[in-house]
Amino acid sequence: MSSLYDLTVKKSDGSDVALEDYEGKVMLIVNTASKCGFTPQFKELQGLYEEYKEQGLVVLGFPCDQFMNQEFDDQDEILEFCQVNYGVSFPMFAKVDVKGKDAHPLFKYLTKEKKGLLLSDIKWNFTKFLISKDGEVYDRYSPQTNPRKIEDDIVKLLQQ
Repeated sequence: MSSLYDLTVKKSDGSDVALEDYEGKVMLIVNTASKCGFTPQFKELQGLYEEYKEQGLVVLGFPCDQFMNQEFDDQDEILEFCQVNYGVSFPMFAKVDVKGKDAHPLFKYLTKEKKGLLLSDIKWNFTKFLISKDGEVYDRYSPQTNPRKIEDDIVKLLQQ
């Protein structure tokens, strides 16, 4: 695989989406969890999405249950939780593994392109990857990073 746009991901309904569908947009890709201490970040992620979607930002949420079982088993329950509690309207995808031998190819690609502190593995929920309009991994942000702290980088990429 030579590009992020070569990858396909599964929507929450099980249908496939080619990441090339997002070509020309700034993407903020996040591994999420419904029962995590960082779950309130959904509010800021939704706020950024609403504020900048007309300018070309898309937030992509990928539920993950690899960190202390902090995600619901049922995909519909995940979506309902996100919509009811945080008004999430950005695309949410099928639950994935983000590390280990069964890691989704998207997260293998992202962690290869932008290593974390010490290691490339994702260490917790709400690790964020910011992707430029041309599909380059611009930066990686820790779970502790409030999404609003990424706003300046998002605006910079939207203006390019």
